[in-house]
Amino acid sequence: MENVVIVTDSSCDLPEEAISEYPIKVLPMPVSLKDDPSTDISNLTLKEFYDSIRKGEIIPTTSQVTVPVYMRCFEECINQEKVPLVLGLSSKLTSSYESALLAKENLNTNDVIIIDTKCASLGLGLVVLKAAQMAKEGKGPQEIAKEIEHYALHMEHIFTVDSLEYLKRGGRISATQAFVGGLLNVKPVLHFVDGAIHPLENVRGRRNIVKRMIEIMAQRSKNPENQLIGISHGDNEELAMELKEAVKKEFGVKDIMISWIGPVIGSHSGPGTVALFFQNV
Repeated sequence: MENVVIVTDSSCDLPEEAISEYPIKVLPMPVSLKDDPSTDISNLTLKEFYDSIRKGEIIPTTSQVTVPVYMRCFEECINQEKVPLVLGLSSKLTSSYESALLAKENLNTNDVIIIDTKCASLGLGLVVLKAAQMAKEGKGPQEIAKEIEHYALHMEHIFTVDSLEYLKRGGRISATQAFVGGLLNVKPVLHFVDGAIHPLENVRGRRNIVKRMIEIMAQRSKNPENQLIGISHGDNEELAMELKEAVKKEFGVKDIMISWIGPVIGSHSGPGTVALFFQNV
């Protein structure tokens, strides 16, 4: 029986069937309207969410998991004699990590482990899933934490967006970077550097996006055929499936997980985003 609960947040974009199979507790990150933060829009389906953004009907915004929410979660786990291992969205993208640290401090306990994964979307999801699999196997909290820190450190995030406007609006990239990407009328390819979003290069034409993402994966991945590869998308299933087939063909990969990008990440990446996640060691 596992004695560890993997605590994450709703930015992890793991499919529900994966969450329900393992000792994973997902804490919600609020998603609301930018001009009316009191209006919760989490009741929208993902299709409705992205359609509403495309039509300009909503401008969503997100906020961190709060200290009280973490405190209640930690107390519940400890009362069940389980160790909460927190694996949340990169601290470069949210204040949730600081909230978790403060919650632990307020409870004055050593029975909580908090790791800054520096990951997002299904990149975070794959980290959470690996930790949960180890917990289900009965591995101890320190053993899991040590392996997961290494795993998270080497998780590549390679992604493309339809427009850099959403990342600029959310402060994830500079206005200059967004302007240059839009001015050239090209598809941007971005990646994570130490948990933060950085433009990697611009690719001309949708047709070349998959080709370039595969080339980057070939340069950076190690033994991809033995990995679980992640692909997430913001209502762009066609491109996600095209990328999946290219990954299978190029690398002989058998295990690929595909998921939608949920509202937490989608509020900042926008509709049409497609992301690829793999290990670089």
